[in-house]
Amino acid sequence: MSASGPAATGAPTTRSRRELAYALLLCLAGAGLACWALTRTWSVEVGTRGSLPPGRPGRTGAELLPWVSALAWVGLAGGGALLATGGRLRRLLGALLAGIGLAVAVGGGVGLTTADVSRHWPALVLAGGLALAAGGAFAALRGAGWPAMGARYERRAATSAAVPGGADRPAVERGTRDAWDALDRGEDPTVS
Repeated sequence: MSASGPAATGAPTTRSRRELAYALLLCLAGAGLACWALTRTWSVEVGTRGSLPPGRPGRTGAELLPWVSALAWVGLAGGGALLATGGRLRRLLGALLAGIGLAVAVGGGVGLTTADVSRHWPALVLAGGLALAAGGAFAALRGAGWPAMGARYERRAATSAAVPGGADRPAVERGTRDAWDALDRGEDPTVS
């Protein structure tokens, strides 16, 4: 039986790409929903202003709970960072995002229990926090095997059979290496 396939060549499987997409979607959609819901007007305070009509200044969720807004923005940035990380670092980031998501959900719950606040915006913050937590937990559990951004540009480990002169290297790699060596010698590699 031949070992030729995605697992043998090191290429990520369709399943791992799909899992990464799901976790990324959960994190970004959850944090984005929470960020958006925090910018909506949660409460309106009617105040008297002498002979003028009563004023109606509104307060957003970010004004009422600024720490939730900050955590939602961190969750949004962390969701994007899932693409750039890999291995243990991605799992650690996933655990951190799960904790941030739970904290955002708690902030939505606090908004739901606050008097004189409309209920639908804090409920959306709660839902967004739970989606962020679910995406982070999924990344923490399964993220080590997912493909990392730019993995094809990482340097591969040299094999013991490779000759230092580069006889075993592909032609493209030899050409690139020769160009850099020419630059190191002070020569212009573009001049033939």
